[in-house]
Amino acid sequence: MDSSERADKAHCNISQNRNRIEYSVVVPLYNEALVVQELYSRLTKTMGETGLHYELVFVDDGSSDNTLETLKDIAAGDGRVVVIELRRNFGQTPALAAGFDAVGGQIIISMDGDLQHSPEEIPDFLEKIEAGYDVVSGWRKHRVDNFLMRKLPSRAANWLASKISGVDIHDFGTTFKAYRREVIEELNLYGEMHRFIPALLSRIGAKIIEIPIKNIVRPKGSSSYGISRTFRVVFDLITLRFLLGYITRPLHFFGRAALYCVLAAFLLSAYILYDKFLYNVPVFVAHGPLAGLAAILLLIGLIFIATGLIGEMISRVYFESTDKKIYSVRKVHRRETLTAD
Repeated sequence: MDSSERADKAHCNISQNRNRIEYSVVVPLYNEALVVQELYSRLTKTMGETGLHYELVFVDDGSSDNTLETLKDIAAGDGRVVVIELRRNFGQTPALAAGFDAVGGQIIISMDGDLQHSPEEIPDFLEKIEAGYDVVSGWRKHRVDNFLMRKLPSRAANWLASKISGVDIHDFGTTFKAYRREVIEELNLYGEMHRFIPALLSRIGAKIIEIPIKNIVRPKGSSSYGISRTFRVVFDLITLRFLLGYITRPLHFFGRAALYCVLAAFLLSAYILYDKFLYNVPVFVAHGPLAGLAAILLLIGLIFIATGLIGEMISRVYFESTDKKIYSVRKVHRRETLTAD
């Protein structure tokens, strides 16, 4: 058997194995060399006890430590492991998107790779999926984070996200979730919107439930998240509101602001003209600043309308354009490819 025949046979075996996969666990990793071996051991033990056909999809998000080499060693000895090597550090949302695009299972579980999520809780998520839910979201009911730096901003952001989206869950921020493949395939992730996946999926009518999970102190290493993430969440909430309410009709979003500006300009102009014609008050002497403000508000209103029209055109292009990825994969590592090398 020559090399091309061996390659074809290996490819056929991979395809057959992936066709049998029922569950995929997606774990984005960035500089987690200290815990990745323990994470793998606990995941295989938990998933093995379920008796299900599964795969573990580890996404190395441009780690600068030994994470990738450890993952490759694991993949070389386990055909259920897929390692996706990104070209650089893209961030958690692109890393999750890369994992979601590569999975073979019909049920997808996502979780962090720092062991703050307990792999032993995965069966609780699968139980709810089997009960008919499309999305099962973890809820860190008793958080162990710093109150001022993490708990308080998180509570405020979660409350706002719940009100904006109409999805009644307490914890949008955790990555620990389970999805049916058919709903996650409806989703395109951009920016840092991974934390609002349930809200985004609510647009298509996904059936969502929340379950309590443990919030464990990070066993090793240090978190890469700081207070700066809080400010990014604020902008993400604004984006979420736009995506949920106006992504297909941006003129309605900008048109409302334009209406307020034009209405204010009209009222100021009416007041100025009233004084001018009824009392013969010189406009630029008595109402110069007001006249200037009215002109500025009218101009701003026209700019909002123009922005909305441009947004309408961009929206059409967005929905009709080809699928553009927000990440770049250097290589996908599996046991077959690693042993062949």
